[in-house]
Amino acid sequence: MAVAKYCLVAVDCPDPRALAGFYAAVLGGDVKNDDEDWYDLYVPGGPRIAFQRAPGHRPPQWPRADQNSQQMHLDFDVPDIETAHAQVLALGATPLDVDDNDGQRGFRVYADPAGHPFCLCRA
Repeated sequence: MAVAKYCLVAVDCPDPRALAGFYAAVLGGDVKNDDEDWYDLYVPGGPRIAFQRAPGHRPPQWPRADQNSQQMHLDFDVPDIETAHAQVLALGATPLDVDDNDGQRGFRVYADPAGHPFCLCRA
Protein backbone atom coordinates (compact mmCIF):
# COMPACT_ATOMS: atom_id res chain seq x y z
CA MET A 1 0.00 0.00 0.00
CA ALA A 2 1.30 3.44 -0.93
CA VAL A 3 2.07 5.91 1.80
CA ALA A 4 1.02 8.93 -0.23
CA LYS A 5 -0.71 10.02 -3.43
CA TYR A 6 1.12 12.16 -5.99
CA CYS A 7 -0.15 15.74 -6.00
CA LEU A 8 2.15 18.02 -8.00
CA VAL A 9 5.63 19.22 -8.83
CA ALA A 10 6.43 22.72 -7.56
CA VAL A 11 8.95 24.76 -9.51
CA ASP A 12 10.76 27.69 -7.89
CA CYS A 13 11.07 30.76 -10.09
CA PRO A 14 11.25 34.56 -9.95
CA ASP A 15 7.92 35.13 -11.82
CA PRO A 16 5.41 32.30 -11.28
CA ARG A 17 2.69 33.85 -13.45
CA ALA A 18 4.99 34.16 -16.44
CA LEU A 19 6.48 30.68 -16.06
CA ALA A 20 3.03 29.09 -15.62
CA GLY A 21 2.01 30.88 -18.83
CA PHE A 22 5.05 29.51 -20.65
CA TYR A 23 4.23 25.93 -19.67
CA ALA A 24 0.52 26.43 -20.42
CA ALA A 25 1.53 27.46 -23.95
CA VAL A 26 3.77 24.36 -24.25
CA LEU A 27 1.38 21.81 -22.67
CA GLY A 28 -2.09 23.37 -22.77
CA GLY A 29 -4.26 23.54 -19.69
CA ASP A 30 -5.58 26.13 -17.29
CA VAL A 31 -3.55 28.37 -15.00
CA LYS A 32 -5.10 29.27 -11.64
CA ASN A 33 -3.76 31.15 -8.66
CA ASP A 34 -4.74 32.04 -5.12
CA ASP A 35 -2.05 34.67 -4.68
CA GLU A 36 0.75 36.25 -6.69
CA ASP A 37 3.35 33.89 -5.24
CA TRP A 38 1.77 30.58 -6.35
CA TYR A 39 0.26 29.54 -9.69
CA ASP A 40 -1.05 26.09 -10.62
CA LEU A 41 -1.14 24.68 -14.14
CA TYR A 42 -3.78 21.99 -14.61
CA VAL A 43 -2.58 20.02 -17.63
CA PRO A 44 -5.33 18.23 -19.59
CA GLY A 45 -5.30 14.56 -18.65
CA GLY A 46 -2.05 14.98 -16.77
CA PRO A 47 -0.43 16.13 -13.56
CA ARG A 48 -0.65 19.52 -11.93
CA ILE A 49 2.48 21.67 -12.00
CA ALA A 50 2.84 24.51 -9.50
CA PHE A 51 5.07 27.55 -9.80
CA GLN A 52 6.13 29.40 -6.67
CA ARG A 53 7.93 32.70 -6.30
CA ALA A 54 11.46 32.28 -5.00
CA PRO A 55 13.17 35.62 -4.36
CA GLY A 56 16.83 35.43 -5.31
CA HIS A 57 16.23 32.37 -7.48
CA ARG A 58 19.33 31.27 -9.34
CA PRO A 59 18.65 28.98 -12.27
CA PRO A 60 20.47 25.67 -12.41
CA GLN A 61 23.41 25.34 -14.77
CA TRP A 62 23.14 22.38 -17.13
CA PRO A 63 25.10 20.13 -17.08
CA ARG A 64 27.19 20.92 -14.02
CA ALA A 65 27.93 18.78 -11.00
CA ASP A 66 28.48 21.50 -8.41
CA GLN A 67 26.02 23.43 -6.24
CA ASN A 68 24.46 25.08 -9.30
CA SER A 69 23.70 21.81 -11.08
CA GLN A 70 20.23 20.90 -12.23
CA GLN A 71 17.98 19.78 -9.43
CA MET A 72 15.19 18.48 -11.65
CA HIS A 73 14.04 18.57 -15.23
CA LEU A 74 10.82 17.86 -17.08
CA ASP A 75 10.47 15.60 -20.14
CA PHE A 76 7.78 16.13 -22.77
CA ASP A 77 6.95 13.71 -25.57
CA VAL A 78 6.34 15.41 -28.92
CA PRO A 79 5.18 13.92 -32.24
CA ASP A 80 7.41 16.22 -34.34
CA ILE A 81 10.59 17.39 -32.65
CA GLU A 82 11.43 19.99 -35.33
CA THR A 83 8.03 21.68 -35.04
CA ALA A 84 8.13 21.54 -31.24
CA HIS A 85 11.67 22.98 -31.29
CA ALA A 86 10.51 26.04 -33.23
CA GLN A 87 7.46 26.47 -31.00
CA VAL A 88 9.32 26.40 -27.67
CA LEU A 89 11.94 28.81 -29.01
CA ALA A 90 9.15 31.20 -30.04
CA LEU A 91 7.75 30.93 -26.50
CA GLY A 92 11.09 31.94 -24.95
CA ALA A 93 12.96 28.67 -24.36
CA THR A 94 16.74 28.61 -24.76
CA PRO A 95 18.48 25.60 -26.34
CA LEU A 96 20.98 23.95 -24.00
CA ASP A 97 21.84 20.77 -25.88
CA VAL A 98 20.32 20.36 -29.32
CA ASP A 99 20.74 16.92 -30.90
CA ASP A 100 23.94 17.11 -32.92
CA ASN A 101 23.75 13.51 -34.11
CA ASP A 102 21.56 14.02 -37.21
CA GLY A 103 18.41 13.65 -35.14
CA GLN A 104 19.23 10.11 -34.00
CA ARG A 105 19.42 10.80 -30.26
CA GLY A 106 15.69 11.44 -29.91
CA PHE A 107 15.69 14.33 -27.43
CA ARG A 108 16.78 17.94 -27.08
CA VAL A 109 17.45 19.92 -23.91
CA TYR A 110 16.23 23.49 -23.34
CA ALA A 111 15.94 25.98 -20.51
CA ASP A 112 12.57 27.53 -19.74
CA PRO A 113 12.43 31.34 -19.30
CA ALA A 114 13.44 30.95 -15.62
CA GLY A 115 16.40 28.71 -16.53
CA HIS A 116 15.02 25.26 -15.57
CA PRO A 117 16.05 22.48 -17.96
CA PHE A 118 13.43 20.49 -19.84
CA CYS A 119 13.59 18.02 -22.70
CA LEU A 120 11.57 17.54 -25.83
CA CYS A 121 11.56 13.81 -26.52
CA ARG A 122 10.58 12.20 -29.79
CA ALA A 123 7.36 10.27 -29.05
